[in-house]
Amino acid sequence: MALILCLETATTNCSVALAKDGALLALKEDNSAKYSHAEKLHVFIEELLEENKLNISELDAIAVSKGPGSYTGLRIGVSTAKGLCFSLALPLIAIPTLTSLASQVKIETGKIVAMLDARRMEVYSAIYDLNLNQVRETKAQILDENAFREYLDKEKLVFIGSGVEKFKGICEHPNAVFIEGRLPSAREMCELAESRYKKSDTEDVAYFEPYYLKDFIAG
Repeated sequence: MALILCLETATTNCSVALAKDGALLALKEDNSAKYSHAEKLHVFIEELLEENKLNISELDAIAVSKGPGSYTGLRIGVSTAKGLCFSLALPLIAIPTLTSLASQVKIETGKIVAMLDARRMEVYSAIYDLNLNQVRETKAQILDENAFREYLDKEKLVFIGSGVEKFKGICEHPNAVFIEGRLPSAREMCELAESRYKKSDTEDVAYFEPYYLKDFIAG
């Protein structure tokens, strides 16, 4: 049972949630076209606490989306989370961004493909079963008309995330289902963070780094 502050900054969506015992207590987010994390993140944290009449000292843990995703966005989110954990002596919980994204989908058959837009025709993706167990590793891949074919030929795949628009334009497989307009949100981190908190599945605050998946290339 815990009060956990959840931070999601891996994409353009700057999202902050308060979770109480795994349930969403409050949420603030801004999905503007430009990254607003540097300006909005601390403001959202302060507003959420104030509006819910909570003191920051009442938090039991900080959860952060660990990637993959935007290099800059991840740096801001993780730096903020680590700073709060250091100053408040709180445990740090890291949530895989694609797992959180996949949890927005509920299916009875088939699998879920969470994918985030990278550069050109590349995406960061992972595949999950209906119980949110990851069944294929997270990887960066170049999309073409045969991407995911070995799965699509066997069963329905539900695609979700900012990479969907790219793939929808080149994939005509009848087993492909596309959910558009979705980004990772701190909302879905609540239950995942509570589960890890109960198991003491936390990070070393001093050494934790975001999961970039690929080396950062300036420009």
